[in-house]
This record gives sequence, structure tokens and C-alpha cells, in this order.
Amino acid sequence: MADSGKKQIPLRVSPKLYEALASWAEDDFRSLNGQIEYLLTECVRQRKKNGKYVSDEIDLPIELDIS
Repeated sequence: MADSGKKQIPLRVSPKLYEALASWAEDDFRSLNGQIEYLLTECVRQRKKNGKYVSDEIDLPIELDIS
């Protein structure tokens, strides 16, 4: 396998967040890894554009309202 130059990182998420991300990835025809990379890329792009984080409360734990 060729080295793509990408870094690997371990990531732990709650079961609710995992299911939400997996469902979203499926809707967007992406792998879960691809979806996470896409979302992180969009957040970084938005921060560079605005000079601000997406939320002023970015470090607070998120509450998912998933039924």
C-alpha cells in the first residue's frame, strides 16, 4: 500500500455520535473516515474564513438529541 502522507490518529466518540456520523456518512455516500475528514476540513476552512471558531463554546461537551 502506498503512503498517502496522511496521519493516523485514534479517535474515541460516544455511541450516539458514532451512529449519527455513520448515518450522515451513508447519506453523503462517504466512508465514516471520509465524513469525519470532510467535516474537520470544513470546520478549519470556516475558521480560516471567519478567524473564529464555529462556536464560542467549542470545548463544551455536545448534547445530541437523537431518538
